[in-house]
Amino acid sequence: MDKDIWRIIRDEVNLRIGAEQSLEPYLYQLVLSQDSLKNSVASVIASKLNSAALSSNKIKEFILEVYNKCDHIEQDLIDDLVFFKDHDPACKYFSTPILFYKGFQGLATYRAAHCLWNDNRHTMALFFQNRASEVFGVDIHPAANIAGGVMIDHATGVVIGETSKIDKNVSIYQGVTLGGKGFEIGDRHPKIKSGVSIFASSTILGNIVIGKNAKIAAGSLVLKDVDEGVTVAGIPAKEI
Repeated sequence: MDKDIWRIIRDEVNLRIGAEQSLEPYLYQLVLSQDSLKNSVASVIASKLNSAALSSNKIKEFILEVYNKCDHIEQDLIDDLVFFKDHDPACKYFSTPILFYKGFQGLATYRAAHCLWNDNRHTMALFFQNRASEVFGVDIHPAANIAGGVMIDHATGVVIGETSKIDKNVSIYQGVTLGGKGFEIGDRHPKIKSGVSIFASSTILGNIVIGKNAKIAAGSLVLKDVDEGVTVAGIPAKEI
């Protein structure tokens, strides 16, 4: 499947053009004229993040340089797309998150910023964090560790702190915060294990662990570890 995704995306976009011909120049530029998934994602991000500071062409150049340097990024992007399509009932096509979902676009920008951060290019990493926050409403510190295969759905108001760690197959909805508890230093943000779902407007604070397949109900405030497979809700959150 992984090797076929780029072909499938191109086929989907051709169908979109057939249905909405007025968008052909836009879709051709961002997808059909590109020769790989990485190039297409970089083109879409660049078209969104350009500003007086950096043009679209310059941003695409930076992002592609990073994507090509960090080999795992392409697989992470594929895993993100597959997880989105499998877990968002509104997502019918692989091309939809690339073109229209700011959660995927913000996560793809984070993946470039994270690679830059690990290469000690902190200023450029923070530039991309800032632009993604402004444009996509998703504020992910570039030092955070997020595995491939994560869905940030709707995305508006999501904040993920510097020492957060998120394993694969995690769903995060709008308004979620993974934050610290104040003026702590060092390792101070949540660790989210695989299979976790964090529903809208939940806040998880501190260096705590949310166990595998746990669920955090909408609007919860979580201040302590959550065991594997448990659902918690409330302020403060308690097992239900």
